[in-house]
Amino acid sequence: MIIKSLELVDYRNYKELSIEFDPGTNILYGDNAQGKTNILEAIYLCATTKSHKGSKDREIINFDKDEAHIRVIIEKEDNEKRIDMHLRSSKTKGIAIDGQKIKKAADLLGLINVVFFSPEDLNIIKNGPGERRRFADMELCQLDSFYLYNLNNYNKIINQRNKLLKDIYFNPDLRETLNIWDSQLISYGSKIIERRRSFAGQISEIIKDYHSKLSGGREDIEIKYEPNVSIEEYASKMREAQNRDVSAKMTTTGPHRDDFSFLVNGIDIRKYGSQGQQRTAALSLKLSEIELVKKITKDTPVLLLDDVLSELDSNRQNYLLDSIGDVQTVITCTGLDDFVNDNFKIDKTFKVTEGEVVCQS
Repeated sequence: MIIKSLELVDYRNYKELSIEFDPGTNILYGDNAQGKTNILEAIYLCATTKSHKGSKDREIINFDKDEAHIRVIIEKEDNEKRIDMHLRSSKTKGIAIDGQKIKKAADLLGLINVVFFSPEDLNIIKNGPGERRRFADMELCQLDSFYLYNLNNYNKIINQRNKLLKDIYFNPDLRETLNIWDSQLISYGSKIIERRRSFAGQISEIIKDYHSKLSGGREDIEIKYEPNVSIEEYASKMREAQNRDVSAKMTTTGPHRDDFSFLVNGIDIRKYGSQGQQRTAALSLKLSEIELVKKITKDTPVLLLDDVLSELDSNRQNYLLDSIGDVQTVITCTGLDDFVNDNFKIDKTFKVTEGEVVCQS
């Protein structure tokens, strides 16, 4: 699968933009704060319906406008598909595929698969559990529409249950309704736990080879899923936690508190790894993500690299660029020197300046 073109209207700092991509490596270069990342964000939005930054639609629309438009043309199995996305400041977004409106976001997922890699991802190992859960959720939501359905419902119920816990403080009689929410939470949460366990096993198997090569064969890595609660004990743990939850006014048990550990030669590098080890693991993780998408979808994802190369040393840079292979790639950077010096193959180059994009090759 490749992205052939992207059009933007009133999207962040772009009044109008039309850009055609090469099936190979595309470079967007220019100074910081010119709009390079906004292009990657728009692609990611059309793949997942969400901003990789967590931005709300109204924050994405040009500040003096009420709506924005994105159009992406993709080629998949020799067929073209058009995705139109209509962002509105006061309403939910509208999405159409080949001119036909879709009713739910899940109908879009899987049409475009992307792997987004930003400098923040290099800290995924050393940062808190939320970062690692977000990584797993971002990938699983693209690959598994059932996971997206379960996660969305789980999050809605968590929010409703947390509101109820706050209300119980003022009206203790409401506590009787907790069990109703708990049974729904356990139903959706159990499916999330099961899928995350499977995902951890799949990605752990793939990452070993990448990490071994990056570390010169000196390190063996393993990813382990650390559920906050097991499926078997979920119901009993929720009952036990009710008093604590009422006091804390929040839900303290469930997959929203899961984590993933990264063991290098048996040592937990979240706590005891060097920065170099953590970055190597993060890079291996992203490369494994590409391989997992290929394995599950039988297709290649689009790789979006947002100014990552400047954060990597030359060895890791070269390994990343050499590993891209047959994946269509869009890379943002401030300059072209590193690519020219390393004789790296560039298929198309774009200069980005204050929301204006000029194709140079």
